[in-house]
Amino acid sequence: MIRIVGLGPGNYEALTIGTIEALKNCPYTILRTEKHPTVEYLKKEGIVYSTYDYAYEKFDSFDEVYEFIANDVINKWIEHGDIIYAVPGHPLVAEKSVSLIIDHCKNNGINYEVIPAVSFIDVIMESLEIDPIEGFKIIDAFDIKNQVMDKRTGVVISQVYDKFIASEVKLNLLSYYRDDTEIYFIRAAGIKDMEVVKKISLYELDRQEEIDHLTSIYIPKDENNGKDFQDLINIMDTLIGENGCPWDREQTHESIKRALIEESYEAVEAIDQKDDDKIVEELGDVLFQVVFHAALGKEEGYYNINDIIIAICDKMILRHPHVFGTKKVENSDEVLVNWDEIKKEENGYETITDEMKHIARILPALIRAEKIQNKAKKVNFDWDKVEGALDKVKEEYIELKEVYKGKNRARILEEMGDLLFSIVNVARFMNLDSEEALNAASDKFIRRFDYMEKAALKSGVELKDMTLEQMNSLWEESKIKKLDFKEGI
Repeated sequence: MIRIVGLGPGNYEALTIGTIEALKNCPYTILRTEKHPTVEYLKKEGIVYSTYDYAYEKFDSFDEVYEFIANDVINKWIEHGDIIYAVPGHPLVAEKSVSLIIDHCKNNGINYEVIPAVSFIDVIMESLEIDPIEGFKIIDAFDIKNQVMDKRTGVVISQVYDKFIASEVKLNLLSYYRDDTEIYFIRAAGIKDMEVVKKISLYELDRQEEIDHLTSIYIPKDENNGKDFQDLINIMDTLIGENGCPWDREQTHESIKRALIEESYEAVEAIDQKDDDKIVEELGDVLFQVVFHAALGKEEGYYNINDIIIAICDKMILRHPHVFGTKKVENSDEVLVNWDEIKKEENGYETITDEMKHIARILPALIRAEKIQNKAKKVNFDWDKVEGALDKVKEEYIELKEVYKGKNRARILEEMGDLLFSIVNVARFMNLDSEEALNAASDKFIRRFDYMEKAALKSGVELKDMTLEQMNSLWEESKIKKLDFKEGI
């Protein structure tokens, strides 16, 4: 049998009678590490043991160390029969090697027994006088990058072995908590003459001289420590709640749908302006709109924010088989092809026309036109050269010119649309963004108009009092001034 025992938090008085008897009566004992205060007591009691401390030097990662230990413990059991594997603290608290050994035993029909012990959590709760019924989360410092923080519960972070790890822990915590958050630095909890428990600010964590393999930290519950996603959801629920905002309570999906578009455009503009503060603000506005719709869905009983998150997670995993599955791709072009095929299968599109029809009509007309043209390109319904697309622009221009003086407004609208569609085709063929091109032309017009207006005022007149010939003269001046090359408006 493999017996897995815990050596407690470090004070030999915390060793259980069961553990001591097991250690004294077993012919083969191996410790995960000798770097534990209780080991001195084992030596005095004449308990013979070996350790796995050498494994920490042999491998590059802790995962490799624990996997090696688990496999070797099984081999030692095969070789010696009954053995004891001893770890600091409680065997089932923050002990990855133990969980791996138990998995091996279950998978191979090997008898094992876990002899419990006082854990470092017990003595931390005692030292800080914390009632665990209020809830807390335990995190291994080596796994902190994979953890989600929560200010609504206390958090214990164990195995803060040295200043390097303490620095890594601090940087990860600073992405969620304020830098002046008060935390508890805990070393050798429960061990007489060694215990250090002190309150420090989070930013001071890696500056503590006492940091060693017996170090943990505790972050108390503090619901006022900054804001997180749950706060946004709570704010939204309050706004549309019984005692919330009258305006927000009146809104529906239909009444606020355009706000989602408007906020998205403002976010794009902030990105174009490379204004980080503005980007944060505008993306927040976009997120608020998503949460608003989610809250309305929950109120109606159809869906909530978790349904939305699950849906997009599932979609991203499904559409990235080269990341989350076994499919191989060579470049981003192949990624886009796969994406298109998966989307086609998801939506049951049978023809290219089906794909075209499902391009949202709410999109800006130039963007929608480009997307439709790209769908046609998939079956090679496209020009061989850009000259063909340019000639089509000329053809559509002539057709518009032939009808623009007539009274048939529907025909004029149709021909104008054909001309615009052809111009988008030219931009697409030249790998130009027609939206970007038109916006740049609008910005250029504003710059030139601004020059005209200022030049007119400087000469003591307003544009409305000038002739078209005079304004054209100023317009030509603005072109000579090279205003087209300035960034912004």
